[in-house]
Amino acid sequence: MIKNNMQQQALLKNNFYNIRNIYLTVAISVGYLLLSVLLVGFKTDQLVLIFIFNSLFYISAGTRRFILGFSIFIVYWILFDYMKAFPNYLFNTVHIEDLYNLEKNTFGINYHGLILTPNEYWKINSTAFLDVLTGFFYLTWVPVPLVFATYLFFKNKEQFVRFSLTFVWVNLLGFVVYYTFPAAPPWYVQEHGFEFIAKTAGNTAGLARFDHYFGITLFHGIYSKGSNVFAAMPSLHSSYPVIVVYYGLKNRLGRINIFFFTVMLGIWFSAVYTSHHYTLDVLAGLMCALLGIISFHYLMRYTKLKQLVAKMISAISK
Repeated sequence: MIKNNMQQQALLKNNFYNIRNIYLTVAISVGYLLLSVLLVGFKTDQLVLIFIFNSLFYISAGTRRFILGFSIFIVYWILFDYMKAFPNYLFNTVHIEDLYNLEKNTFGINYHGLILTPNEYWKINSTAFLDVLTGFFYLTWVPVPLVFATYLFFKNKEQFVRFSLTFVWVNLLGFVVYYTFPAAPPWYVQEHGFEFIAKTAGNTAGLARFDHYFGITLFHGIYSKGSNVFAAMPSLHSSYPVIVVYYGLKNRLGRINIFFFTVMLGIWFSAVYTSHHYTLDVLAGLMCALLGIISFHYLMRYTKLKQLVAKMISAISK
């Protein structure tokens, strides 16, 4: 009996580290690194990603299931990074002045006899309290969806897969709009006016006040790596919390949903307050999220996506 158990354990171990898996992970890692160098240049982040993926893939069966599940988000991040190689302003005219005027005509605020966009109003009337508050809200746009996804991974594999695929699907819809309707953010007009300047570097805009308050360069480091400044509409920052709120309500998380709802409203306000997005961008982000959620359910019902979801659930549940 003991001998049989040892043989079974040895067989499982050999299967876990089989040569096919080793060849496959090496090929994926090398292929990703070479393609990244070709498209966007070498960055240490790429090596960190390769290290994390391979480490979790081989540490244990549990960590392998975890990283395979979160590969959905890794694919999204890689696609987002590769957008640098194909700037959207090469494919369509960037909307600058027309978008600014539409924002002012739709949501303009009368301030001392002048009609200002909400971004201009808040730039003039910013406070240290709001600078700090909006900075913290803007820092949640990545951690909150990922922490929520981690919770779903351990609590409900099916909901995890559905949430992850919805997240990526909403992003893909947003990317389509980025390329069909390139749009400059409010800070671009504040810095450069209505003239189009290709290869404009990213800008921390109002979030610089958060960095200045704490004497750090946190947001400066984040936005210096931006994929494209002319991708302000829709605001995907505003889309993500909508997806989280939807799945939070769907999973009946109770008081946690109050937190999710607060984060959603906070990010929406922060996007405008810091001059990273127009109100129109935020509304477009909301519509993108709703369209993504509705269309995902349609695809689940009328296409073979349901079978794919079932296979993904099986792959991370074994």
